[in-house]
Amino acid sequence: MDLLAAILLGAVQGITEFLPISSSAHLILTKAFFGWDAGRFGLAFDVACHVGTLAAVLVYFRRELLGMVRNVPDAFSRTPSIDGHRIRLIVAGTIPIVIVGLTLADVIEATMRTPAVAATALLLGAGLLLAIERMGTREGDERKLGVGGALLIGAAQATALIPGVSRSGATIAAGMALGLRRDAAARFTFLMSVPAVTAAAAKAALDLRETGFGADEAGLFLAGMAASALIGYLTVKYFVRYLGTHGLDVFAWYRIVLAAATFVWLALGT
Repeated sequence: MDLLAAILLGAVQGITEFLPISSSAHLILTKAFFGWDAGRFGLAFDVACHVGTLAAVLVYFRRELLGMVRNVPDAFSRTPSIDGHRIRLIVAGTIPIVIVGLTLADVIEATMRTPAVAATALLLGAGLLLAIERMGTREGDERKLGVGGALLIGAAQATALIPGVSRSGATIAAGMALGLRRDAAARFTFLMSVPAVTAAAAKAALDLRETGFGADEAGLFLAGMAASALIGYLTVKYFVRYLGTHGLDVFAWYRIVLAAATFVWLALGT
């Protein structure tokens, strides 16, 4: 049963990490609905699933990432190439989540990983998506984005430490507010997630080394990771393509329905 739960949670992570509907909210609500052990499938398991979706990003964006690796020195040039410019933007965009993660992550983990918080954030995020879709036209990509804009998108990424906000939802909305096309905002924010998710995974690995875990837990982590990697790759591939011609309203309405259902479920005391 635990193995099936791990695979299901990994699949949930793979689907919801890239869609603007909050992977953390879905993991919390799925565990609560089925009554699965929050300790056995806690934050460390969630991070393992994030490693799976990180692998999906690394594979899908391998050309862009290899280009940036080859052109690291170009980031220090006065007139950087697109790869050098991306590096500057990603470094700037990572700063806010590093600061917030180091100072508030433990508080958020202890107080906010609840269905009520997740549902509230889902509802507020839906309002943001509906509002951003009704702003003016957006035709830019990251070439027109400056360091200040990257910092703002990074600040949006930091708010996603709160379950229910949605990292992709917050960052895509921030990018669109700065004039980026939907698909360009998504591509940039997915690339920007690489340092943050890598750092979170490294921290979780260090914590697990101190507390220790058995072979059964390792198997669950690997199952969740594999499921999230496979499903995540397919999701990011088709979601970026979808954003080229479609808006975000459908995801906003989904968030509203899920939040309402969660509040009803909580009110009934189920």
